[in-house]
Amino acid sequence: MTTVVAVGAQWGDEGKGKIVDWLGKASDLVVRFHGGNNAGHTLVVDGETTVLHIVPSGVLNSETVNVIGPGVVVDPGALLKELDALSEKGVLKDPSRVRLSGRAHVILEWHKALDIAREKARGKGAIGTTGRGIGPTYEDKVARRGVRIADLLDEKALREIIAKVGEQKNFELVEYLKGEPVDIEAVADQALAWGKLLAPYVEHTGPVLDSALRQGKNILFEGAQGTFLDIDHGTYPFVTSSNCVAGAVCTGAGVGPTKIDRVLGITKAYTTRVGSGPFPTEDFGKAGQYLGEKGHEFGATTGRQRRCGWLDALMLRESVAVNGFTGLAVNKLDVMSGLGDVKIATSYEIDGKEVKTFPMTLGEIERAKPVYETLPGWDEDLTRVRKFEDLPENARNYIDRVEELAETPVDVISIGPGRDETIVRNNPFRPME
Repeated sequence: MTTVVAVGAQWGDEGKGKIVDWLGKASDLVVRFHGGNNAGHTLVVDGETTVLHIVPSGVLNSETVNVIGPGVVVDPGALLKELDALSEKGVLKDPSRVRLSGRAHVILEWHKALDIAREKARGKGAIGTTGRGIGPTYEDKVARRGVRIADLLDEKALREIIAKVGEQKNFELVEYLKGEPVDIEAVADQALAWGKLLAPYVEHTGPVLDSALRQGKNILFEGAQGTFLDIDHGTYPFVTSSNCVAGAVCTGAGVGPTKIDRVLGITKAYTTRVGSGPFPTEDFGKAGQYLGEKGHEFGATTGRQRRCGWLDALMLRESVAVNGFTGLAVNKLDVMSGLGDVKIATSYEIDGKEVKTFPMTLGEIERAKPVYETLPGWDEDLTRVRKFEDLPENARNYIDRVEELAETPVDVISIGPGRDETIVRNNPFRPME
């Protein structure tokens, strides 16, 4: 048995979907443990692209059970649409392959309405949320007034809580945000309809995981977003509303920390960011434009263009410290071919002082000026390479330098979106020595 946690080391969009799909071949279970449908994981298998937002990325592997844990917030309408699409493709023929925790919280119509209205009210100070109601749902969860998936199966309890909470939501929407009220009765009716459709997927997922662990199965825990979007460890307030780091597996999935064997940090060979917030290594010139165009840098969930820049070693070292990475997966190395000389930020200058650790406060990050190390680039097409030693020398040197700066081995290198476009130096699911 091996348990692996795969999480993003940057601001999300690191290509986790491709890596999780690839790792899914060796996984008996793939478990999503936080976030909602603000995440978008793009998978390319046999030339066909599939974008997932809630269902774990192991679903394309026919023998894998995919678990949506209690730490996830679920938009039932979006989930059902995703499940229907997978069924139509012939990917999902048996509901038992997707297990939905009855303890996961539900995104309702007023959560989305509040998300959009609040973002509009912030004006120039907008955070850049996806407007999918993620934050307001986590807010209700923490305030102990949320609706959970299991509640959708209990009409009496559901109508009581929706009637009680709905009045408060409409007060904020109308009186404070000057918006339109939500039809509370319609929300209840819709939620009950969702419950009937989701019933075949709902289960107490804690015992499912415990049983799998006792049977010695391989389990992959799939993170969404990335370390620097974590509510506690990210570039607050320009973050998501959940914990994205590896430690969140324990609460978001329901598994003890002693059961985790390996933690794989996923990073691009460069850095991207969607939405607002500081980005010290953002490149506004030809290099940033080149990376954006060649890397097809558009958000899988929102379609928004991603901001692009150089790899940031300070971010990587912070991610290693926070998550305890045992290895790294470096994605999109192929995109950097033809770029010319390449750069890595090895320190910052802040207020005239050299800083080698990622700053604590937003103000410091905003004032940070990256200090770069420049390495020779490469022009060769990497997409057909399958062994590390067959990469161009300068590409190998770049990976070696990433390892040195992060003080973490690079186990996997992606040189294209397809499953087979992967260089494996150390398979995380290889038996422990």
